[in-house]
Amino acid sequence: MVPPVQVSALIKTARWSALLVGMVYGKQRYDYLKPIAAEERRVEEAEKKYREEQERIYKQLAEANEDTILK
Repeated sequence: MVPPVQVSALIKTARWSALLVGMVYGKQRYDYLKPIAAEERRVEEAEKKYREEQERIYKQLAEANEDTILK
């Protein structure tokens, strides 16, 4: 088996630093995007309720138009 390679302390430090910087950036980005996504979900839910209400009204109108004496 090949013995492990000795990695420079500078490279190890740079890799760990990049990992930690990435974690901090990810947390900040998540905190920035979280309220935006919550607002989008709220708007989508309101639009869905409105769309369902419109579909219900259209369905009732269609049923009312079908029920006639002239069949």
